[in-house]
Amino acid sequence: MALGVLTRRFGDFDAAEDAVQEAMLVAATQWPAAGVPDNPRAWLIRVAQRRMVDALRADVARRSREVEVAAREVPPRNMFDDDVDSVHDDTLTLFLLCCHPVLSPASAIALTLRAVGGLSTEEIARAFMVPESTMFQRISRAKKRLATLERPFAMPPEHLASAWRERRDQVLHILYLIFTEGHTPSAGTTVHRTDLATEAIRLTRIAHRLQPHDPEVAALLALMLLTDARRAARTGPSGELIPLAEQDRTRWDRAGLLEGIRLATNAIAAGLAGPYRIQAAIAALHAEAPRPEDTDWSRILMLYNLFEGLSDNPMVTLNRAVATAMVHGPVAGLALTDTVADALSGNHRLDAVRAHLHEMAGDHPTAITFYIAAARRTASTPERDYLLLRAAHLRETTNSNEH
Repeated sequence: MALGVLTRRFGDFDAAEDAVQEAMLVAATQWPAAGVPDNPRAWLIRVAQRRMVDALRADVARRSREVEVAAREVPPRNMFDDDVDSVHDDTLTLFLLCCHPVLSPASAIALTLRAVGGLSTEEIARAFMVPESTMFQRISRAKKRLATLERPFAMPPEHLASAWRERRDQVLHILYLIFTEGHTPSAGTTVHRTDLATEAIRLTRIAHRLQPHDPEVAALLALMLLTDARRAARTGPSGELIPLAEQDRTRWDRAGLLEGIRLATNAIAAGLAGPYRIQAAIAALHAEAPRPEDTDWSRILMLYNLFEGLSDNPMVTLNRAVATAMVHGPVAGLALTDTVADALSGNHRLDAVRAHLHEMAGDHPTAITFYIAAARRTASTPERDYLLLRAAHLRETTNSNEH
C-alpha cells in the first residue's frame, strides 16, 4: 500500500520501492522498543517519503529538476488519514501504471505481481509455468526497461480512463492471479492465503465500482465471490484439504454465493465473449448444484469448449478433460490429457488429473502411481498430503479386494 501511494505521488517506482524497504527496516528496529504507532501505514509512508526527498536532495547537482518536482508533490500530513478506499485506489492505479505499454503484457503482469501484488518470484513462475530463473530474468529486464524512461509512472489523472481501456485485460489478469494464489497457494503449509484472496476481492470491487458497465470486471468479481464462498468447506478439522466433490455444501457462504450468482447472471447477459464471463458461468453452475451429482456437467463441458477457443492455456484443456470425463467417461478424459502432456510436463496437476481419471476408470494401480507422482511434484503441503492419502486409500482398497 505504501509503495502504491509513493509511486503515484512521486512517479518513480524504483526510488519508492527502495524508500519503502528502508522505512520497513527502520520500523523493524524502532517499533519493538517504542511500540507500534496508531497508524502504521501512515508512519511508513511518512518515513519513506522523507527518505525519497533526502535521496533526491543528495543528488541535487545532477537531478535538480526532480527535486523540485518532489518538493511540489509532497502531500500535506492530513492526507495520511486512514482512508481505506483511497489507499486501495492507489494500489489499483499502480497496477494500471505498472502495465506500461513499453513492456510485453506478460512482463508487465509479472513485474506488477512481484513489486505490488505481494507474490514472490517463485509463485509468479508457477503461475506462468516457467522456471523461477526465467521469471527472475523477465522481471529484471522489465525493471531495467522502465528505468530508461522519464518518470514512467507519472500520468495525469485525465489520462487514466484511456489507460484503463488499453491495459484493462492486464490489470484483471493481475487481480485474477493474486486471488488464485490466495485461494489455492502454489506452495506452503496452508490451504488458503486469506490476505491475498481478500485483497484481490476488495480491489476488484473497486474496479467494478469504477467500471460498473464492464461485464468482464463484474464477471471476475463474481468468479472470486463464488470461489471464495467455498472457503470454509475446503478444510477439515485438522486443516486438511477437502476437494469440491467431498465438501459439506451447507458450509458454503450463502451471501457470497447469491451475490456472485447475481453478478455472473448480469455479466453473462452481455454474452459469453470473455474468459471471466465463461469462468463465472462455470462457477455458478457448481454453486447452484445442491449435491455433487446434481452438477450440470454437460453445460460445464460446453463452456470449457468455448473457453478453450479463447485461450491457449493448457490448464483450460486439462479442466476440459475433467468435464469430458464426467460426461463421456474417464477414457475420453484421459485421451484429452495426452494432448497437453508436453505443455504440462512436470506439472503436478496433470498427474493429479490423470490419477483421478484412472481411479474413475477403476485402474487403481495406475491411479496410485500418478497420485504419488503428483504428490512429489507439488510444493503445497496440504495438496501433497491429500494426494498421498488418496494413494494410500486406493492401495488399501486394492489389497482388501485381493484378499
